[in-house]
Amino acid sequence: MKPLQKLAKSFVFLLILAMASMTWGCESSTNAGRGAGIGATAGGVIGGIIGSRSGSWAKGAIIGAVIGGAGGALIGNYMDKQAAEIDRDVEGARVERVGESIRVIFDSGILFSTGSATITSTSRYNIEKLARILNRYHDTTLVIEGHTDNTGSETANQSLSERRAESVANLLEAYGVSSRRVSPVGFGETRPVSTNETEEGRRLNRRVEVLIYANDDLKRQADSGELRY
Repeated sequence: MKPLQKLAKSFVFLLILAMASMTWGCESSTNAGRGAGIGATAGGVIGGIIGSRSGSWAKGAIIGAVIGGAGGALIGNYMDKQAAEIDRDVEGARVERVGESIRVIFDSGILFSTGSATITSTSRYNIEKLARILNRYHDTTLVIEGHTDNTGSETANQSLSERRAESVANLLEAYGVSSRRVSPVGFGETRPVSTNETEEGRRLNRRVEVLIYANDDLKRQADSGELRY
């Protein structure tokens, strides 16, 4: 490889790392203006790389969803409002803003009985409230991720995570969320967020995540300078 090619390749790699850090480092703050500083092409590159490394195409899609400029600011404001409503109205949910997207995390112990993929009656009401909000902000795509701790066999955990993700997806659809927006996926015990050596860590690993990001129609609206609510 020629010296100039090596230098260019190194520069691109450093740029990607820097922009990825910017995207993840701000996930808990207001995001309305964040898109203005990050370009769509770079966002797509970052999304592809991080998605392939993490094994989660959903997280890759979230990072790659950045469109930049005034359109990014409009989408950020749209997501800020939606996240605030979810945080206010849906009990038992932890809400995080990631780039121009939203991550809603439910402790599986809140949604399900031990070893079960049937949503409890109390949690059904909270999923209904989440669906109402999602139906008001309908120009988004949803990925429902199921996760477990490492107790039991890997095969059983994988199956349980898939069935739990499907249960949440099916209930959202029953409350009017279009099935075309929703993709359930189970990761079993492969994506822990904490140690499996303690009960608290295992509790954190047993979770369902709802990942919400802009669909193509919302991006087109943002590019035109006006969003339909």
